[in-house]
Amino acid sequence: MITFLICLALLVTAYFTYGRYLEKIAEADDSNTTPAMRMADGIDYMPMPRWRVFLIQLLNIAGTGPIFGAILGACFGPVAFIWITLGGIFFGAMHDFLSGMLIIRHDGRSLPEVVGEYLGSGTRAVVRVFTVALMILVGSVFILSPAQLLSSMMPAVSQSVWVWIILAYYLIATMLPVDKVIGKLYPIFGVALIAMAVGLLGVLFFGTYSIPELTSLHNYQLNPEALPIVPTLFITIACGAISGFHATQSPLMARCITSEKKARSVFYGSMISESVIALTWAAIAMAFFGGPTGLGENLADHGGNAAWAVDIISRTSLGHLGAILALLGVVAAPITSGDTAFRSARLIVADIFNLDQRPILKRFAICLPLFGTGYAITLINFDVVWRYFAWSNQALACIVLWTIYVWLVRNSKNYWIALVPALVMTFVEGYFVLISPQFFGFGNHNLCIAISAVLTLALMWCVILKSKSARSL
Repeated sequence: MITFLICLALLVTAYFTYGRYLEKIAEADDSNTTPAMRMADGIDYMPMPRWRVFLIQLLNIAGTGPIFGAILGACFGPVAFIWITLGGIFFGAMHDFLSGMLIIRHDGRSLPEVVGEYLGSGTRAVVRVFTVALMILVGSVFILSPAQLLSSMMPAVSQSVWVWIILAYYLIATMLPVDKVIGKLYPIFGVALIAMAVGLLGVLFFGTYSIPELTSLHNYQLNPEALPIVPTLFITIACGAISGFHATQSPLMARCITSEKKARSVFYGSMISESVIALTWAAIAMAFFGGPTGLGENLADHGGNAAWAVDIISRTSLGHLGAILALLGVVAAPITSGDTAFRSARLIVADIFNLDQRPILKRFAICLPLFGTGYAITLINFDVVWRYFAWSNQALACIVLWTIYVWLVRNSKNYWIALVPALVMTFVEGYFVLISPQFFGFGNHNLCIAISAVLTLALMWCVILKSKSARSL
């Protein structure tokens, strides 16, 4: 319990300390008119109150990531607490807040356009294609997973029917003004997500469960050689620590936030909240099954299905209310992240071709091929789709971190706050791709470490040269 409490206290304290420091670095100033106020169009640019924007942002970035990823990451043992805490504070929340501020400062434009301002037109072109593909992939993942769950809960309705129902909802939510569906429903689901976490915290504090303490960096995976802590833990727990997907969602709320001083609570605060949710689920997962080994064994018996663990933990710990919250967590949360992924894809395409989004026919023209591609992906094996989603998600986080680094260098700010996370995540991403049997599958860890280190340093050198040349202009 002590390790858990320390990590929880650090996360909460970071919002008021490191979050304020980053706010000073970004020079947040309410005298700067935000895109929501300056460019309101009644569709995507629309002022909303801070509480609503915060809850929407939290639900946009959360999905099932801080739940499923944390449960699977808890199989590594209490070391997962360290990654969630340090990753959430110094990697993820910094990534979300500073990228959110960058997007606000660039008229709420989509992520590839902002990246291109700092890493060049060539990178912009690559990131445009990469990000649209990632958004379609995310949307497809979050069509398949809730469709599978709903069909198992209600066998009378087939999975393919649920796919079409969810697709129809996505199309409506993606095309309508942001305040019609997202602005009304998401705050409700956001409150449910928080209520579930608060309920589980109560169970941990006042129940009979024992949370394992961190006494070493021991790997408790059933097959630790196949799943080493570095790099696998850093990929397994993404949304609870750092996720590139978050930066793709920031333009949605950057177009709704009414002042720069509210950005810390919306972007940094939502990521810290997500880390608290992930920390809570990692703790309850280990405690409920008697430790990380018991958790791993039970997950293995159920095909590694984290949704099963969510269901049994919620129903057992929180009763009937838990069952309802579990349903919202494992079904509503991915659906709400899926439709904002498609909405982000629409905005990215609109920004690329400078298409006015006020006419509904132009929105429909963009959405049609996006949803057609998304449906085609649902016909592919889910494990294959998820494999590439996990890798591409963290690859995008690396790109955003390097973008933030260049921005800090250009403005003579403390660039170490972005450089260290960028180096760590670039190394981890390279190491994972090299060692994973799903990709290159090199069996020699030392060789993978050496190659990844060299590639990371080479990329760092290229970005440093880029930032120095841009600074001298």
